[in-house]
Amino acid sequence: MKNKTATRRRNKPVTFRMNEAEYKAFTDQLKETGLTQQAFLMNAVQQTVILSEDGLREMKDLNLEYADLLRQIKGMANNINQMARWANTTGVLPTEWQLYEICCQIEDFRKESEQIWQSIRSLTTRQKHTQP
Repeated sequence: MKNKTATRRRNKPVTFRMNEAEYKAFTDQLKETGLTQQAFLMNAVQQTVILSEDGLREMKDLNLEYADLLRQIKGMANNINQMARWANTTGVLPTEWQLYEICCQIEDFRKESEQIWQSIRSLTTRQKHTQP
């Protein structure tokens, strides 16, 4: 029978010491993230962003908002393609008002997209500053 530690994928134990303040900060961050000690430390070693449960919920909400925004933009692109096809087929061009409305919608989506990206940047920057 083979040695159990020899067959383990992660077979290198690591031990280190902390003072009381460091240990408290460590355990507080563990509670905030909901990760195990091993998962937390492996993420830190691999320099990944470690989100708290609230941060993870925020990212999921932002992801849903962004997905909705992309769906709307795809719908607009489809409408523009249909208008272009119709204009090329019939020789009738969209009115200035129709083009203005499309431009306004695109600008609204651009602003909404920028707000989502600002939220994502803020969240990831906040996470970088709270890592151990």
